[in-house]
Amino acid sequence: MSCHCGLEPSYEKCCGRYVGGDENAPTPEALMRARYSAYVEQEIGFLMETIVDDSDADTDESSTRQWSEMSNWIGLLIHETEGGADDDDGMVEFTAAYEIKGREFKHHERARFTKVDGKWHYSDGDMIKPEPVRREGPKVGRNDPCPCNSGKKYKKCCGR
Repeated sequence: MSCHCGLEPSYEKCCGRYVGGDENAPTPEALMRARYSAYVEQEIGFLMETIVDDSDADTDESSTRQWSEMSNWIGLLIHETEGGADDDDGMVEFTAAYEIKGREFKHHERARFTKVDGKWHYSDGDMIKPEPVRREGPKVGRNDPCPCNSGKKYKKCCGR
């Protein structure tokens, strides 16, 4: 099977080797990709093991398991990374797309990673909110003529 992170054609040769414990992720990006794949595979033990112990009091095994199990994971997009194999701190900005009960969501985060005893761990992160949609032209009122030039009021035409 292909890897869930979208990087390699084989899960076993990509994130599976980190999630399975055969190797340690060499970079913050590799760990981020492996953590995403662990959510898909519902490998909650790996997710809990790769968090800095004192990083986030809100992270608990039960809620992590629930989110992993109830979500249909769609894909991972890495926007930006900082830190490599020789660093002690790093950052990965990513968007994880998933679906719950037929409704699609996007988790956009700027995640921080740190090395603990030579292994990369998720430290914490900041959610990135989408930019608000800005209207280019003037707002059309309910009782204004419809901009499609039908001759009807907006509320009776395109505003329905």
